[in-house]
Amino acid sequence: MRRVAIAICVCAGLCGPALAHAFLEQAHPAAGENLHAGPSRIELHFTEALEPAFSGIDVSNESGANVASGPVVVKDGEMDLPLNHLAPGRYRVSWHAVSVDTHRTEGRYNFLVLP
Repeated sequence: MRRVAIAICVCAGLCGPALAHAFLEQAHPAAGENLHAGPSRIELHFTEALEPAFSGIDVSNESGANVASGPVVVKDGEMDLPLNHLAPGRYRVSWHAVSVDTHRTEGRYNFLVLP
């Protein structure tokens, strides 16, 4: 019986931290989205609260130039980055997020502004 109690405690201790990563839940514009007009901002929503000092977004055009018009705003589980006017073309969004319990996730995706 004691072994069962110990096994339950060990499993319970291992399950908690594994769920504490901040995963991207929703993005505007979405990955692979084709837009008829450039967005004015990138909005990312995560499954956990973020640590603002260690989370961010970069958006670049096809030549690699940064197209942000200001700093990223990180609040709770959301990141918001204002953008300059975007001409037609492909854009890359790169993000990194650190949850308040210090787990890091990152990713990147593209979207297209149509002519």
